[in-house]
Amino acid sequence: MLRAEWIPYRLRFTFTAVTSRETMQAKDTYIIKVWDVENPECVGIGECNLFRGLSADDTPVYESQIDQMCRSGLEEIPQCSSLLFGAETALADLRGGGQRLLWPSAWTRGEEGIRINGLVWMGSKQLMLSRIKEKVAAGFRCIKLKIGGINIEEEIELIEALRSHFPVSELEIRLDANGSLSPENALRILELLSQYGIHSIEQPIHAGQWREMEKLCSETPIPIALDEELIGMRSDAEKQEMLDAIKPQYIILKPALCGGFGHADAWIAEAEKRGIGWWATSALESDIGLNAIAQWVALKNPEMPQGLGTGQLYSNNFPSPLNLRGERLWHDPSSIWALFNII
Repeated sequence: MLRAEWIPYRLRFTFTAVTSRETMQAKDTYIIKVWDVENPECVGIGECNLFRGLSADDTPVYESQIDQMCRSGLEEIPQCSSLLFGAETALADLRGGGQRLLWPSAWTRGEEGIRINGLVWMGSKQLMLSRIKEKVAAGFRCIKLKIGGINIEEEIELIEALRSHFPVSELEIRLDANGSLSPENALRILELLSQYGIHSIEQPIHAGQWREMEKLCSETPIPIALDEELIGMRSDAEKQEMLDAIKPQYIILKPALCGGFGHADAWIAEAEKRGIGWWATSALESDIGLNAIAQWVALKNPEMPQGLGTGQLYSNNFPSPLNLRGERLWHDPSSIWALFNII
Protein backbone atom coordinates (compact mmCIF):
# COMPACT_ATOMS: atom_id res chain seq x y z
CA MET A 1 0.00 0.00 0.00
CA LEU A 2 1.31 3.41 -0.95
CA ARG A 3 1.34 6.49 1.24
CA ALA A 4 2.00 10.05 0.09
CA GLU A 5 2.30 13.54 1.50
CA TRP A 6 2.89 17.04 0.16
CA ILE A 7 5.09 19.92 1.25
CA PRO A 8 4.75 23.55 0.08
CA TYR A 9 8.05 25.16 -0.90
CA ARG A 10 8.89 28.73 -1.90
CA LEU A 11 11.69 29.14 -4.44
CA ARG A 12 13.46 32.51 -4.26
CA PHE A 13 14.90 34.10 -7.40
CA THR A 14 18.46 35.38 -7.37
CA PHE A 15 17.21 38.43 -9.30
CA THR A 16 13.93 40.11 -10.18
CA ALA A 17 12.42 37.93 -12.90
CA VAL A 18 10.46 40.00 -15.42
CA THR A 19 8.15 38.80 -18.19
CA SER A 20 5.52 40.66 -20.19
CA ARG A 21 2.95 39.22 -17.75
CA GLU A 22 4.50 39.84 -14.33
CA THR A 23 7.48 40.59 -12.11
CA MET A 24 8.55 37.84 -9.70
CA GLN A 25 10.79 37.69 -6.64
CA ALA A 26 9.75 34.16 -5.64
CA LYS A 27 7.73 31.22 -6.92
CA ASP A 28 5.70 28.73 -4.90
CA THR A 29 5.78 25.05 -5.73
CA TYR A 30 4.69 21.79 -4.08
CA ILE A 31 6.87 18.75 -3.41
CA ILE A 32 5.25 15.36 -3.01
CA LYS A 33 6.75 12.14 -1.73
CA VAL A 34 5.39 8.62 -1.98
CA TRP A 35 6.46 5.34 -0.37
CA ASP A 36 5.28 1.79 0.19
CA VAL A 37 4.35 1.11 3.82
CA GLU A 38 6.24 -2.18 3.59
CA ASN A 39 9.42 -0.39 2.47
CA PRO A 40 9.26 3.15 3.90
CA GLU A 41 12.99 3.79 3.38
CA CYS A 42 12.48 3.95 -0.41
CA VAL A 43 10.82 7.28 -1.19
CA GLY A 44 9.82 8.67 -4.57
CA ILE A 45 9.92 12.46 -4.96
CA GLY A 46 7.97 14.63 -7.39
CA GLU A 47 7.20 18.30 -7.92
CA CYS A 48 3.69 19.58 -8.53
CA ASN A 49 4.75 22.74 -10.30
CA LEU A 50 1.81 25.13 -10.11
CA PHE A 51 2.46 28.22 -12.23
CA ARG A 52 0.11 30.77 -10.69
CA GLY A 53 -1.53 33.15 -13.12
CA LEU A 54 -0.74 30.93 -16.12
CA SER A 55 -1.61 27.31 -15.34
CA ALA A 56 -5.18 26.10 -15.81
CA ASP A 57 -4.69 24.40 -12.42
CA ASP A 58 -4.58 27.73 -10.57
CA THR A 59 -7.88 27.50 -8.69
CA PRO A 60 -8.91 28.07 -5.04
CA VAL A 61 -9.26 24.30 -4.53
CA TYR A 62 -5.73 23.41 -5.69
CA GLU A 63 -4.33 22.57 -2.25
CA SER A 64 -7.39 20.50 -1.38
CA GLN A 65 -6.86 18.59 -4.63
CA ILE A 66 -3.22 17.84 -3.90
CA ASP A 67 -4.18 16.86 -0.35
CA GLN A 68 -6.84 14.43 -1.58
CA MET A 69 -4.46 12.99 -4.15
CA CYS A 70 -1.89 12.28 -1.46
CA ARG A 71 -4.52 10.84 0.90
CA SER A 72 -5.36 8.34 -1.84
CA GLY A 73 -1.73 7.24 -2.07
CA LEU A 74 -1.65 8.73 -5.60
CA GLU A 75 -4.33 6.32 -6.74
CA GLU A 76 -6.72 9.20 -7.46
CA ILE A 77 -4.96 11.83 -9.56
CA PRO A 78 -7.04 14.79 -10.78
CA GLN A 79 -6.64 15.68 -14.44
CA CYS A 80 -4.54 18.72 -13.59
CA SER A 81 -1.26 19.20 -15.44
CA SER A 82 0.90 19.99 -12.43
CA LEU A 83 -0.56 17.16 -10.33
CA LEU A 84 -0.10 14.66 -13.16
CA PHE A 85 3.45 15.92 -13.63
CA GLY A 86 4.29 15.57 -9.93
CA ALA A 87 2.61 12.19 -9.51
CA GLU A 88 4.18 10.72 -12.66
CA THR A 89 7.60 11.88 -11.45
CA ALA A 90 7.19 10.58 -7.89
CA LEU A 91 5.90 7.18 -8.99
CA ALA A 92 8.65 6.78 -11.60
CA ASP A 93 11.20 7.67 -8.92
CA LEU A 94 9.70 5.11 -6.52
CA ARG A 95 9.82 2.40 -9.19
CA GLY A 96 13.46 3.30 -9.83
CA GLY A 97 14.45 2.84 -6.19
CA GLY A 98 14.04 6.38 -4.87
CA GLN A 99 17.36 7.63 -6.28
CA ARG A 100 15.90 10.29 -8.62
CA LEU A 101 16.71 7.98 -11.56
CA LEU A 102 13.36 7.92 -13.33
CA TRP A 103 14.35 6.92 -16.87
CA PRO A 104 18.01 5.82 -17.13
CA SER A 105 19.86 6.81 -20.28
CA ALA A 106 23.27 7.92 -21.51
CA TRP A 107 22.38 11.32 -20.02
CA THR A 108 21.79 9.99 -16.49
CA ARG A 109 25.04 8.03 -16.77
CA GLY A 110 26.89 11.27 -17.50
CA GLU A 111 27.90 10.15 -20.97
CA GLU A 112 26.03 12.84 -22.90
CA GLY A 113 24.84 16.38 -22.28
CA ILE A 114 21.61 17.96 -23.49
CA ARG A 115 22.15 21.07 -25.59
CA ILE A 116 20.01 23.93 -24.27
CA ASN A 117 19.29 27.54 -25.11
CA GLY A 118 20.54 30.36 -22.93
CA LEU A 119 17.56 32.26 -21.50
CA VAL A 120 17.86 36.04 -21.35
CA TRP A 121 15.24 37.67 -19.14
CA MET A 122 13.64 41.04 -19.76
CA GLY A 123 15.25 44.19 -18.49
CA SER A 124 16.64 47.45 -19.75
CA LYS A 125 18.40 47.40 -23.10
CA GLN A 126 21.78 47.67 -21.37
CA LEU A 127 20.98 44.91 -18.88
CA MET A 128 19.74 42.54 -21.57
CA LEU A 129 22.81 43.19 -23.72
CA SER A 130 25.03 42.45 -20.73
CA ARG A 131 23.16 39.19 -20.06
CA ILE A 132 23.45 38.19 -23.73
CA LYS A 133 27.22 38.72 -23.68
CA GLU A 134 27.47 36.56 -20.54
CA LYS A 135 25.56 33.72 -22.22
CA VAL A 136 27.67 33.84 -25.37
CA ALA A 137 30.88 33.98 -23.33
CA ALA A 138 29.68 30.90 -21.41
CA GLY A 139 29.47 28.97 -24.69
CA PHE A 140 25.82 29.25 -25.70
CA ARG A 141 25.16 29.19 -29.43
CA CYS A 142 21.39 29.45 -29.07
CA ILE A 143 19.79 32.14 -26.94
CA LYS A 144 16.18 32.89 -26.15
CA LEU A 145 15.16 36.49 -25.57
CA LYS A 146 11.97 37.42 -23.80
CA ILE A 147 10.49 40.46 -25.51
CA GLY A 148 7.53 42.71 -24.80
CA GLY A 149 8.83 44.21 -21.58
CA ILE A 150 10.33 47.39 -23.01
CA ASN A 151 9.65 49.49 -26.08
CA ILE A 152 9.62 47.24 -29.16
CA GLU A 153 11.85 49.66 -31.07
CA GLU A 154 14.48 49.32 -28.33
CA GLU A 155 14.19 45.55 -28.47
CA ILE A 156 14.71 45.59 -32.23
CA GLU A 157 17.76 47.82 -31.76
CA LEU A 158 19.07 45.29 -29.24
CA ILE A 159 18.62 42.41 -31.68
CA GLU A 160 20.23 44.45 -34.46
CA ALA A 161 23.25 45.15 -32.25
CA LEU A 162 23.43 41.47 -31.33
CA ARG A 163 23.39 40.40 -34.96
CA SER A 164 26.13 42.88 -35.84
CA HIS A 165 28.43 40.91 -33.53
CA PHE A 166 27.10 37.38 -34.06
CA PRO A 167 25.89 36.27 -37.52
CA VAL A 168 23.30 33.55 -38.02
CA SER A 169 26.06 30.99 -38.57
CA GLU A 170 27.39 31.64 -35.05
CA LEU A 171 24.27 32.30 -32.97
CA GLU A 172 20.66 31.12 -33.12
CA ILE A 173 18.16 33.63 -31.72
CA ARG A 174 14.77 32.55 -30.42
CA LEU A 175 12.21 35.06 -29.20
CA ASP A 176 9.43 34.63 -26.65
CA ALA A 177 6.70 37.27 -26.78
CA ASN A 178 4.43 35.66 -24.12
CA GLY A 179 1.44 36.96 -26.09
CA SER A 180 2.58 40.59 -25.83
CA LEU A 181 1.88 41.52 -29.49
CA SER A 182 -1.56 42.43 -30.75
CA PRO A 183 -3.19 40.71 -33.73
CA GLU A 184 -3.20 44.10 -35.47
CA ASN A 185 0.54 44.81 -35.23
CA ALA A 186 2.05 41.31 -34.92
CA LEU A 187 2.75 40.70 -38.61
CA ARG A 188 4.35 44.11 -39.06
CA ILE A 189 6.66 43.51 -36.09
CA LEU A 190 7.54 40.01 -37.28
CA GLU A 191 8.47 41.43 -40.68
CA LEU A 192 10.77 43.95 -38.99
CA LEU A 193 12.37 41.21 -36.89
CA SER A 194 12.77 38.79 -39.80
CA GLN A 195 15.72 40.73 -41.27
CA TYR A 196 17.82 39.59 -38.29
CA GLY A 197 17.67 35.86 -38.97
CA ILE A 198 15.36 34.89 -36.11
CA HIS A 199 14.90 31.14 -35.62
CA SER A 200 11.39 31.35 -34.14
CA ILE A 201 9.06 33.35 -31.93
CA GLU A 202 6.96 31.84 -29.16
CA GLN A 203 3.31 32.80 -28.70
CA PRO A 204 3.35 36.21 -30.43
CA ILE A 205 -0.30 36.92 -29.52
CA HIS A 206 -2.47 35.80 -26.61
CA ALA A 207 -3.71 32.22 -26.64
CA GLY A 208 -7.29 31.47 -27.64
CA GLN A 209 -7.34 33.59 -30.81
CA TRP A 210 -7.24 30.66 -33.20
CA ARG A 211 -8.38 32.50 -36.32
CA GLU A 212 -5.88 35.31 -35.83
CA MET A 213 -3.08 32.87 -34.95
CA GLU A 214 -3.79 30.71 -38.00
CA LYS A 215 -3.60 33.76 -40.24
CA LEU A 216 -0.36 34.83 -38.60
CA CYS A 217 1.19 31.35 -38.95
CA SER A 218 0.27 31.26 -42.63
CA GLU A 219 1.80 34.68 -43.38
CA THR A 220 4.67 34.98 -40.91
CA PRO A 221 8.26 35.43 -42.13
CA ILE A 222 9.44 33.93 -38.80
CA PRO A 223 8.41 30.41 -37.71
CA ILE A 224 5.89 30.53 -34.85
CA ALA A 225 5.99 28.23 -31.82
CA LEU A 226 2.87 27.76 -29.72
CA ASP A 227 3.34 27.71 -25.95
CA GLU A 228 0.45 29.01 -23.82
CA GLU A 229 -1.90 27.79 -26.57
CA LEU A 230 -1.39 24.20 -25.33
CA ILE A 231 -2.44 24.89 -21.74
CA GLY A 232 -5.68 23.27 -20.58
CA MET A 233 -6.16 20.88 -23.50
CA ARG A 234 -6.54 17.28 -22.37
CA SER A 235 -8.27 15.16 -25.02
CA ASP A 236 -6.62 14.00 -28.22
CA ALA A 237 -9.54 15.56 -30.09
CA GLU A 238 -8.73 18.98 -28.61
CA LYS A 239 -5.07 18.63 -29.54
CA GLN A 240 -5.91 17.60 -33.09
CA GLU A 241 -8.48 20.37 -33.53
CA MET A 242 -6.08 23.09 -32.39
CA LEU A 243 -3.13 21.90 -34.47
CA ASP A 244 -5.30 21.50 -37.57
CA ALA A 245 -6.87 24.93 -37.07
CA ILE A 246 -3.69 26.94 -36.43
CA LYS A 247 -1.03 24.90 -38.29
CA PRO A 248 1.96 26.23 -36.31
CA GLN A 249 5.56 25.64 -37.29
CA TYR A 250 6.50 24.45 -33.76
CA ILE A 251 4.98 23.64 -30.38
CA ILE A 252 6.66 24.11 -27.00
CA LEU A 253 6.14 21.40 -24.41
CA LYS A 254 6.07 22.26 -20.71
CA PRO A 255 4.96 18.98 -19.07
CA ALA A 256 3.79 20.73 -15.89
CA LEU A 257 1.49 22.93 -17.96
CA CYS A 258 0.42 20.76 -20.91
CA GLY A 259 -0.86 17.66 -19.10
CA GLY A 260 2.17 15.88 -17.67
CA PHE A 261 4.45 13.48 -19.52
CA GLY A 262 1.67 11.29 -20.91
CA HIS A 263 -0.03 14.23 -22.58
CA ALA A 264 3.31 15.67 -23.70
CA ASP A 265 3.99 12.40 -25.52
CA ALA A 266 0.56 12.65 -27.15
CA TRP A 267 1.30 16.23 -28.24
CA ILE A 268 4.54 15.06 -29.87
CA ALA A 269 2.77 12.24 -31.70
CA GLU A 270 0.11 14.58 -33.09
CA ALA A 271 2.68 17.23 -34.03
CA GLU A 272 4.93 14.77 -35.85
CA LYS A 273 1.98 13.45 -37.87
CA ARG A 274 1.58 16.99 -39.20
CA GLY A 275 5.25 17.80 -39.74
CA ILE A 276 5.25 20.24 -36.81
CA GLY A 277 8.50 20.55 -34.87
CA TRP A 278 8.79 20.67 -31.08
CA TRP A 279 11.11 21.19 -28.16
CA ALA A 280 10.66 21.01 -24.41
CA THR A 281 10.96 23.82 -21.90
CA SER A 282 10.94 23.83 -18.12
CA ALA A 283 8.43 26.09 -16.38
CA LEU A 284 10.47 27.48 -13.49
CA GLU A 285 10.64 24.17 -11.64
CA SER A 286 13.18 23.37 -8.95
CA ASP A 287 15.85 20.83 -9.87
CA ILE A 288 13.39 18.08 -8.88
CA GLY A 289 11.09 18.95 -11.77
CA LEU A 290 13.92 19.96 -14.08
CA ASN A 291 15.60 16.58 -13.53
CA ALA A 292 12.40 14.77 -14.49
CA ILE A 293 11.93 16.80 -17.69
CA ALA A 294 15.58 16.36 -18.69
CA GLN A 295 15.42 12.58 -18.19
CA TRP A 296 12.23 12.42 -20.27
CA VAL A 297 13.73 14.56 -23.03
CA ALA A 298 17.00 12.60 -23.06
CA LEU A 299 15.12 9.44 -24.06
CA LYS A 300 14.06 11.19 -27.25
CA ASN A 301 17.61 12.09 -28.37
CA PRO A 302 16.69 15.67 -29.32
CA GLU A 303 18.68 17.45 -31.99
CA MET A 304 17.32 20.93 -31.29
CA PRO A 305 18.41 22.93 -28.23
CA GLN A 306 15.96 22.50 -25.35
CA GLY A 307 14.81 25.08 -22.80
CA LEU A 308 16.08 23.37 -19.65
CA GLY A 309 18.42 25.78 -17.92
CA THR A 310 16.24 27.37 -15.25
CA GLY A 311 17.66 25.49 -12.26
CA GLN A 312 20.24 28.22 -11.57
CA LEU A 313 17.59 30.89 -11.08
CA TYR A 314 17.04 30.19 -7.40
CA SER A 315 19.07 30.86 -4.27
CA ASN A 316 17.41 27.96 -2.41
CA ASN A 317 17.18 25.33 -5.13
CA PHE A 318 17.93 21.74 -4.14
CA PRO A 319 21.58 20.80 -4.72
CA SER A 320 21.54 18.03 -7.31
CA PRO A 321 23.64 16.16 -9.88
CA LEU A 322 22.47 18.62 -12.55
CA ASN A 323 25.05 21.09 -13.81
CA LEU A 324 25.74 23.31 -16.78
CA ARG A 325 28.94 23.00 -18.79
CA GLY A 326 28.96 25.44 -21.65
CA GLU A 327 25.65 25.15 -23.47
CA ARG A 328 24.87 21.63 -22.27
CA LEU A 329 22.97 20.37 -19.25
CA TRP A 330 24.72 17.41 -17.66
CA HIS A 331 23.88 14.85 -15.01
CA ASP A 332 26.81 13.87 -12.78
CA PRO A 333 26.07 10.39 -11.38
CA SER A 334 28.80 10.81 -8.75
CA SER A 335 26.96 13.76 -7.17
CA ILE A 336 24.21 13.40 -4.60
CA TRP A 337 20.91 15.13 -3.96
CA ALA A 338 20.48 17.37 -0.93
CA LEU A 339 16.75 17.51 -0.28
CA PHE A 340 16.94 19.38 3.04
CA ASN A 341 14.00 18.37 5.24
CA ILE A 342 11.94 16.73 2.51
CA ILE A 343 13.25 13.22 3.21
